[in-house]
Amino acid sequence: MTEAVCLADYEGLAGCVLAESVRDFVAGGSGAELTLRGNRRALDSVRVVPRVMAGVEAADPACRLVGTASAMPVAVAPMAYQRLVHPDGELRLAEAAAGAGVPYVISTLSSYPLEKIPGDTWFQLYWLRDRGVVESLVERAVDAGCSALMVTVDVPVMGRRLRDVRNAFALPDGITAANFETTTQAHTAVPGLSAVAAHTASAFSPAVSWKDLEWLRGKCELPLVVKGILDPRDARHAADVGASAVVVSNHGGRQLDGAVASIDAMPAVLDAIGNDLEVLLDSGIRSGTDVLKAVAIGASGVLVGRPLLWALAVDRCDEAFGLLRTELTDAMLLAGCADLAAVKGLTWRTDG
Repeated sequence: MTEAVCLADYEGLAGCVLAESVRDFVAGGSGAELTLRGNRRALDSVRVVPRVMAGVEAADPACRLVGTASAMPVAVAPMAYQRLVHPDGELRLAEAAAGAGVPYVISTLSSYPLEKIPGDTWFQLYWLRDRGVVESLVERAVDAGCSALMVTVDVPVMGRRLRDVRNAFALPDGITAANFETTTQAHTAVPGLSAVAAHTASAFSPAVSWKDLEWLRGKCELPLVVKGILDPRDARHAADVGASAVVVSNHGGRQLDGAVASIDAMPAVLDAIGNDLEVLLDSGIRSGTDVLKAVAIGASGVLVGRPLLWALAVDRCDEAFGLLRTELTDAMLLAGCADLAAVKGLTWRTDG
């Protein structure tokens, strides 16, 4: 078995076992992939100033995220159709997340029903055209014991992902959006089109607004997390409708190409909301050092996506969580931080 010494290694290992079209579906961004690359450049430009002589023998990254106890400031990002990379898909990755002691976010487009997915789970909601289905999904999430509701608000339409268009990407037979009834649209390959994008265009509502979120807040008492925030004014709107947290996110570079890197948007969002909300970050997190940087800037925690999906593809997600924890605790020790409160006290700057 080829050894993985960092999270980045899993992408290469997964590339040896996945079909090219599936690799592209996971790895790709929208348009010219400017934002996809920009996320990485922005994270690489963050510099922290470590403290020394701190007398720290061990680092404890434990925390609470949106009321959920977590062994580290990490939750698994919502990712669609995980059976594309592993036959047990969401079941396997959620099991590994539970073993690592971190929350797992179930996607609306999961390829197993939300009721079957184990562990400390949150449910991620895309706003569907059929409000009755939206209400039913929320009720099912509550009944299944999900402890938070995460609404993704940056997908009025799916970004134009050129790799999928070139591949005429469609879902294989047997893989569906298991949480609601779908047609064969996502399985029908059409040259020059993404069948998955065609399906979401028919299922998702492009006209979702803050009034819809207010309606949802009145329907559900779970902590509400609003994912896809980049503008500080939108962060304030989320606070005003009763959200508990926001996720500063550009959808991993898969929506508006040319959007600001998520970590570059963090300071203004934090300034706008003060201590009114928890702020999480996603898009581009690839290591424990990235987690440290996000927390130093002011995030409560991060969502990690693609690296865990690559690890799932080679059935090594337990190992990946262990590596991520090791990277984070090593970074904390090297920065002189015994806990996350000390990480939040680090000085940082960007060398952009």
